[in-house]
Amino acid sequence: MGDAPVHRLGVTGWPVAHSRSPAMQNAALAALGLGAAWRYELLPIAPERFAADVAALPGQGFVGVNVTIPHKEAALALATDPSPAARAIGAANTLTFRPDGAIEADNTDAPGLLAALGAPVAGRTALVVGAGGSARAAVWALGNAGAAEVFVWNRTAERARELARAVGGTAVPVLRSADVLVHCTSIGLDGADAAEALGLDVAAYGTVVDLVYAAGGTPLLHRAAAAGRATVDGLEMLVRQGALSLEHWTGRTAPLDAMRAAAAAG
Repeated sequence: MGDAPVHRLGVTGWPVAHSRSPAMQNAALAALGLGAAWRYELLPIAPERFAADVAALPGQGFVGVNVTIPHKEAALALATDPSPAARAIGAANTLTFRPDGAIEADNTDAPGLLAALGAPVAGRTALVVGAGGSARAAVWALGNAGAAEVFVWNRTAERARELARAVGGTAVPVLRSADVLVHCTSIGLDGADAAEALGLDVAAYGTVVDLVYAAGGTPLLHRAAAAGRATVDGLEMLVRQGALSLEHWTGRTAPLDAMRAAAAAG
């Protein structure tokens, strides 16, 4: 008899070599006793190849994939069965390939953000910086969780206005203070300081969330901590959204502590 087939999972983006999802998810699979039958991989896919390459994944043994920059909106467009949240947000970060050929799409960024915050946002104000898939999820999540106001700012003002029209929130022409700042651009992946690049005054926010993650924290979070502000690291967001994806694929409760340890170790 041949070996049992391996259930393949992965994360796709462009670039994606920096992702800690494989280390985190493979540690989770091992903790669940699934390491021999499941494997999580890096899947770098260029934008022009995204639709064709993703369509080929089920035939290669893939059960599902996480999706990161810049593919989240394209991922939703591929889905035959999008969740209400993914449809409302206009972006997906989790695809599941069903045996009947259907492609499910969900967005675990939204509940992942709320879980990472660890405190209610009802009645609080928020500023979301960025206008991509992660920003769309953040605006939708905060608004649906009862935030008093969700402001959206992007360096290209029209993109912020389009996001607000599609998902909710209020586009603002200049950066403004708020109880919570959620940074959703890719600035910081290469070690750049998002506060310096964007002109953010971290003292204008009670809590600073950076969806970018880096060993030891990003410059934006270092500034915020030095100013005495509460911070939420992108690694916690990574863990929370990844846990929800893993639970969907495997039907098992995600081992959060094992995932945190692996994500922090890189």
